[in-house]
Amino acid sequence: MKRDYENGTADDVRFFSGFEVEKTPALLKLTLFITGLNSESIIREHLDTHKHLFFGANHSYDPASENHSADYYEEWEKMIEPFLKDGYLCSLDIPINAAEEFLEGPLIEYENFIPQLRVPIPYVKLWNYNTMIKIDDKGFQATNPGVWCHRLHTLMDEERFTNWEEYKNDKIVDDN
Repeated sequence: MKRDYENGTADDVRFFSGFEVEKTPALLKLTLFITGLNSESIIREHLDTHKHLFFGANHSYDPASENHSADYYEEWEKMIEPFLKDGYLCSLDIPINAAEEFLEGPLIEYENFIPQLRVPIPYVKLWNYNTMIKIDDKGFQATNPGVWCHRLHTLMDEERFTNWEEYKNDKIVDDN
């Protein structure tokens, strides 16, 4: 998601700060949002009093992109893992097409890690009341004990909703 900022564009923002507004275990925690790959030392320079680190901001974690190295997963793991070891609550915005490969890495083992699987559903309000979301498997009896089906409209509970307006309080962190 490309965001609009008061004094910058999504293309040139590496760090921004604000309170987590999405209904995750980090809700309302002061958060350092980190776009793209950055060195541990540069991230530490921006930590301040943040209690939560959100990696992959602005949809910057994208293993399916043509513009990354063969060690893409490892580079992200090496960036995030030191902060998990230090006890920080860390999130990573993971596109659903990277879910299976991501499980092969070490981050999922940390109790303070919040994997956020991103499942885009364009025009969600246009789907009728009978629309179902099916948490499936990659094949019949392949890795899961079965499937889970949820009504789309039940998942869109008001308590789980975050309006786009709530994202506008984030502030760019100058990294010059």
